[in-house]
Amino acid sequence: MNLKQRAEAAIPSGVNSPVRAFKSVGQDPIYVRRAHGPYLETVDGRQLIDFCMSFGPLILGHAHPDVVEAIQKAAEKGTSFAVTTEAEIELAELIKSAIPSMEKLRLVSSGTEAAMTALRLARGFTERNKILKFSGCYHGHSDALLVQAGSGVAGIATASSSGVPEALAAETLVCPLNDLDHLMDIVDEHGHDLAAITVEPVAANMGLVMPEEGFLERLREICNLCGALLIFDEVITGFRLTFGGCQNICGVKPDITCLGKVIGGGMPIGAVGGRADIMDMLAPNGPVYQAGTLSGNPVSVAAGLATLRRLQKDDPYEELEKKTSSLVAELRSTADLNGVTVQIPQLGSLFSFFFKEGPVTSFADVQASDPEPFKRMFAHCLKNGIYLPPSPFEVCFASTEHDANVLSKAAETIGHGLR
Repeated sequence: MNLKQRAEAAIPSGVNSPVRAFKSVGQDPIYVRRAHGPYLETVDGRQLIDFCMSFGPLILGHAHPDVVEAIQKAAEKGTSFAVTTEAEIELAELIKSAIPSMEKLRLVSSGTEAAMTALRLARGFTERNKILKFSGCYHGHSDALLVQAGSGVAGIATASSSGVPEALAAETLVCPLNDLDHLMDIVDEHGHDLAAITVEPVAANMGLVMPEEGFLERLREICNLCGALLIFDEVITGFRLTFGGCQNICGVKPDITCLGKVIGGGMPIGAVGGRADIMDMLAPNGPVYQAGTLSGNPVSVAAGLATLRRLQKDDPYEELEKKTSSLVAELRSTADLNGVTVQIPQLGSLFSFFFKEGPVTSFADVQASDPEPFKRMFAHCLKNGIYLPPSPFEVCFASTEHDANVLSKAAETIGHGLR
């Protein structure tokens, strides 16, 4: 049997996360044996320039020497203790210093776990039941957040996965992103029982969709007025756009922040943090229960510390933005010259493709984008040495290892794909 057959015989759909099956792009999955810098190497020896970068954590590229050395040294001392280490404290202190709204924080094992804990904290702190999220924003696969908007003005959600009870989904309210009028309708009806509004400050799980001017500031005001907490899901944006969170840039202070990806340097990790009075609700001192055998895992913490220390020392963000902006400008020019209708939003080292006319400001706009051109472009790029995220609605990530030669090759190949 080949690898695909072996995988499908042992693993549901042959993958341990759905997007890896490549069904969204109509291709067979690839199988990787190693990676370095900006490159993936497949089991058949092909070298691919990677713009997926493990969906975001690898801002320093694959197998960065600092991170590899830190992982090796940590593993030599033991891979799990389930007892607190000094390194966990150091990582928490470093994150706290970079994101002032996180007065206290707790490490967990994934972004999903961080978002799930944030909801439980909000409900426990406010003694309210309902959560409001925005359609298209992804906060992991916990039951309360794996929902989609219903048809009513009130925004009551329905489950978007089998196995999620409708009664639980009904406690989650859903609003279109950037639609403040709709949001106020929901808050007018449910504000008395609204525990939290949760949002990606820059939506990066349906492609890249920016908040409109004043949107995040208004969310803060609305939460203050109705007594709900404001949760920023910065699993993707945390330490990706600046040394800190997106909140450092936009100036809006949430009550709770969720982190992941970059803070683990490619190892499994998450973090939830916020106001001290909220975080002190967590067990054992408070009534909100949360636990995890592998929370603060020493290998993940070592990788995260090495990554953040390198980012703090090098401050690569301006250069990352500059070279990503240059790549995207070249791709936009290629599309314009060849009459290709595509939007390529970009922020820092993030960019994505929407094959449609006009701006993309909501999930409805995303859904109006034609996925077929992306599938053809993806196939062309994969055949010619470029690995884009295997979905029309994921975000591309550049790293510090994507140098001028790599980006020149990418511009040429992706440009051919656009044409």
